[in-house]
Amino acid sequence: PILFTGRRTAELTKYAANAFLATKITFINEIADLCEKVGADVQEVARGIGLDNRIGEKFLHAGPGYGGSCFPKDTLALMKTAQDNDSPVRIVEAVVQVNDQRKRAMGRKAIQALGGDVRNKKVALLGLTFKPNTDDMRDAPSIAIAQTLIDGGAHVSAYDPEGMELAKEIMPTVEMADSGYAAAQDADAVVIVTEWDAFRALDLKKLSQVMKGNVLVDLRNIYNPAEVAQTGLIYSSIGRS
Repeated sequence: PILFTGRRTAELTKYAANAFLATKITFINEIADLCEKVGADVQEVARGIGLDNRIGEKFLHAGPGYGGSCFPKDTLALMKTAQDNDSPVRIVEAVVQVNDQRKRAMGRKAIQALGGDVRNKKVALLGLTFKPNTDDMRDAPSIAIAQTLIDGGAHVSAYDPEGMELAKEIMPTVEMADSGYAAAQDADAVVIVTEWDAFRALDLKKLSQVMKGNVLVDLRNIYNPAEVAQTGLIYSSIGRS
């Protein structure tokens, strides 16, 4: 349907829509953290609340935080508009803050999976763009994740089907590889950052063979923990104990 309305209402509608979706993402990410603490499964929680048609199932996939061109820009624009008009949007302000913190927290999650120390260790990132099927690196979680690992003393390699040319300019100290397996060569840990189809179909036995270590951190909950365990990999995911 087409809604005819005033210019100010139209602009605010666009900002409010993206801010609301960003809020759903950030909400389920925080619920995922709680799930890990209490032994719940965030995917089942999301499925359960999504059955309520007042909530819906979309944008309830826990992960490393939102990025891209729309959500970061529009949440900040809504905040600035609200501040300029002395009508602050505290919920959106919290969403922006929590999402920014989450990206680095995912880097720390990878460090924790390696025993809390990545100094002189190699960590491979699979996926760099903020979502699959794009080369868009704007506000991609991989940027903060890579920097957190580098700050911890790790050597970071990476592979992305589309985003490496742009990523080279943003993260020059990250070694870009020709494939996911090449990135994982001699790695102590592999971190799945973006849910490209290529990473959904990894040969996990082959992956474990080319790696030096055996830690797989899945920030998109692509794999079944029981199936990964059969390959000998130590598996860490989001919101699943």
